Amino acid sequence: MKKKGLGRGLSALFGDEKPLDKPLKTSKPNTISISDLSRNPFQPRQNFREEKLVELANSIKKNGIIQPIAVRPNKHEPGKFEIVAGERRWLAAQRAGLHEIPVTILDLSDVESLEVAIVENIQRDDLNPIEEAKGYKRLNEEFKYDHESISKLMSKSRSHVSNTLRLLTLPSDVIAMLEEGSLTSGQARPLIGISNASSIAEEIVSKNYSARKVEYLVKNKKGNLKEKTIDANILKAQEKIQKSLGLKVNILNKKNNSGKVTIEYKDLDQFELISNLLTKH
Repeated sequence: MKKKGLGRGLSALFGDEKPLDKPLKTSKPNTISISDLSRNPFQPRQNFREEKLVELANSIKKNGIIQPIAVRPNKHEPGKFEIVAGERRWLAAQRAGLHEIPVTILDLSDVESLEVAIVENIQRDDLNPIEEAKGYKRLNEEFKYDHESISKLMSKSRSHVSNTLRLLTLPSDVIAMLEEGSLTSGQARPLIGISNASSIAEEIVSKNYSARKVEYLVKNKKGNLKEKTIDANILKAQEKIQKSLGLKVNILNKKNNSGKVTIEYKDLDQFELISNLLTKH
């Protein structure tokens, strides 16, 4: 897919985009009926906190909608419009009993609509880490943006984008904790790739561990797990070989009983001893 310049959707949102060739009819200049609007299918945010919507609705009742909602024509329903940015204001306006709302009509592609929706939410810190990760994933999979392009678009580091995307590999119950806000991305990141991530996540939430404490906890549990997996018979054989050779020996035995034996030497004399023993007929 041939991409246009990064951020064109953003320039449109902030007024640098050329207007549509044909004027669009609305009941009033720059206003649209609430019923003619539909949510953005590329909106990364899925959950809006009810108490925040009520607060915004009360503000709208008192002051009206100060900043117009950005919309684009709905290509599936002529005469209707799709929200690009400002869905929370649209929902709150309904609760406030408004019938019409001020809008800015933009001509944006699907990818530009997604760009604007993600950036608007991230700049306002409205997205939870999983919603942010899913937004990046859509840019990557549906619109072929690589991690570097996403980082430039979002003004985030490449490592932030990659680490955020990796959160989607966590177990579903841990992802749910991130979505509901009981777990932060800093607390969850050390759990990526850990087999017992769910139980550790529950401990983190119940004891309110800091991100630094989580890193220490995960390292400690990894160490304990490693020790528990060493079979007593393997340790016995390892000690026996070490005693016989007079050298440090390490035996790594896998679940299928394949593995490797490592013999350490400190100088050429010890190396020669090992070489003679191994080549002795």
